[in-house]
This record gives sequence, C-alpha cells and structure tokens, in this order.
Amino acid sequence: MSTEAPLRVAVVGCGVIGRLHAEVAAHSPDLEVAALVDPYAPAAEAVAEQLADLGRPRPRVHPDLASALAAGGIDVVAVCTLSGTHADLALEALEAGVHVVVEKPLDVAMGPARRLRAAAAERPGQVVAVISQHRHDPASLAVHNALKAGRFGTVTSAVANIDWYRTQAYYDSADWRGTWALDGGGALMNQGVHTLDLLLWFLGTPVEVTAHTARLGHERIEVEDVAVAILRFEGGALATLHATTTAYPDLGVRLQVHGTDGSAVIAADELTFLHTRDAEGLEGDQVARELRDAAEAPQGGYANPHLTQWTDIAAAVREGRDPWVTLDDGLLALATVRAVYLSATLGRPILVADVLDGAYDDQETHTGFTAPVGE
Repeated sequence: MSTEAPLRVAVVGCGVIGRLHAEVAAHSPDLEVAALVDPYAPAAEAVAEQLADLGRPRPRVHPDLASALAAGGIDVVAVCTLSGTHADLALEALEAGVHVVVEKPLDVAMGPARRLRAAAAERPGQVVAVISQHRHDPASLAVHNALKAGRFGTVTSAVANIDWYRTQAYYDSADWRGTWALDGGGALMNQGVHTLDLLLWFLGTPVEVTAHTARLGHERIEVEDVAVAILRFEGGALATLHATTTAYPDLGVRLQVHGTDGSAVIAADELTFLHTRDAEGLEGDQVARELRDAAEAPQGGYANPHLTQWTDIAAAVREGRDPWVTLDDGLLALATVRAVYLSATLGRPILVADVLDGAYDDQETHTGFTAPVGE
C-alpha cells in the first residue's frame, strides 16, 4: 500500500464507464475521487452516493470541467464522456496543468487526437494515459512476454474475432449511439478497439489495411455492425480482424497469434492455449505456469484490470515516467480503426502512416452495404 497521499481524481462523465472508474478509485490506496463532472446533475449525484456507500469521502459535483478545474484540488482528470469529446476535454485538462487519463478510444477523429499529442509533447512532466486495461490481463501479459522473449520464432499471422451481440434497444437507448460524430464508428470503434489494441501490442506497427464494413442487423444507426479487415505489419505478419455486434447470442472475443516456433489463443480474456517449441513436453502445465508468472495479486481482493492500469498510472505520475499505455499507443489504435473505415469507404488499401500524418483528416467515412431490416 502506498504511503503517499492519494492522487485527487476528477471523473468527467458519470455514465457507465465513469461509474466504473469511480468504483476503481474507491478500491485504490493511490486514488481519491475529488470531483465528479456531468451536465446531468442526478448522474453525478448517484455516483457520489455510490462512493459514500463504499465508505469514501463524498466528492464535489460540477456541471462542467472548467468549473471543476477552477475549484482546484485536482491532480488527475479521467475523461469518461462520449468518444467524440475525448481529445478536446483531455486538452482542456492538460492545459490546466493536471495529468490526464482518457477512456478508449482516444477520440473519433485524428485532428483532435493529433492536437492533444502535440500539446502533450510540450508538457513532458504531465502524464497522459489511454485506457487499455486488457494489456494488464494475465493472459495478455503471458503472450506479450513470450513474444518479447522471441519464443514464438518468426511471428507470421494473427486472427482477432470480436463476436458480440447488441440489441436494437441498445442503439435506440441514446441519440448519440451509432453516430459518426460522437460514437465514431460501430462494432470496431466501440466494441473491438480493445482487441485491436492487443493485436497491435503483440504484432507491432501496422503498415496497410484493406477492409469492408456493413450494417446488416440494426436500424437507425449510421455506423457498421460488421467490419472485416486484413492488416499487414512492418515485420511481414498478416492478421485478419472481424468485429460485429450481430453475433447472436454473443460469442465473445478470441485472439490467436501464430509463429514458426509457437502459438497462443486468448478467449474471453483467458489464455486457453500456449505452446512453444522450447517447451516441448510441458504443454500440460505451461498455461498455468505462464499465467502464474504474468499475474499480479489483486489489491485488497478487488480484481479488476482497470485497477491494475490505474496503479501503473499513479506510479507514472509519482515517478515522472511514461505510463505503460501511452498517448501514442492510443493514437496508433485510433489511426488503425480509421484506416479500416477509410478502406471500406474508398474501396482500396490504406497506409496507416498516411492516416497518422493527416492525409485523410477531411475524408468522411460511411458504412458499406446496408441490408433492410424488418421491424
């Protein structure tokens, strides 16, 4: 347990994900929620009550970030609002001199994300982290450690399947859901971005993306509910990416990584297969051993990968170092998602480097084939 005073956190956005971050802070000796920000006061008050029920000090409530920052007493701002507002709010916090944590995705557009990146580069003493909590899963750590040690040999390919299901009522529940402006995309931008981030973490920098998208199972949304893509990486590896919210009754997530000396499978956040040539004959207990080596004991019995990531963020603030998941990581994931949408819109392969450099900032994207859906 830390002997230093907890970092004072302002949670901006008190919806589902904001409530989760507040709950995580309540279970961390490194954090204390000092302020809650939401234009809808009852949402913020409900989270304040939740924290009080957990025995934590009741935070103050503000209608906007500006008033929360003006009141002072904030070390870190956690941006948990609609995706299309992420970068602008993060920039506002950064310019106020505080550290920033941004929920995924970094934003829905490259322009605001790039402006945030430029501002952060001028403030090396301020930490900017992007939430990608599945990098902290024991299964993900085990695969990453094996790849880093070269135990997979030449990494040749990967398969990422995000086979989720969302009802029409899910999209109808809020006007912003399923819009390009605020949701930034559909099955890939929202449900699939975490798995895409792991794919990039495992295989490295993507070079080129070829993709198709479609809206086949839902009405009254602008974005895709199916996306498929082929990614080519700098090291030569190829990967297929499939993301959908139409896989009834919901089949979950599966990520496979293959190499000349080993392969691994992560399904539903669990390491279900890991076999490497240097451990022939040990496959019966290798999964357990790799998980044991990668896992860390949960703090206070509260097992949540968000807490593990926040622990790293708090340490980064106190040690003056980069967090494990950086702004550049979030920017690369966003650029890759945008490359998928741009390829589907323009009907040709897209270079990820061009997306990062701003070549397509003014290019609107749209969903491919749309099938009529009955009531």
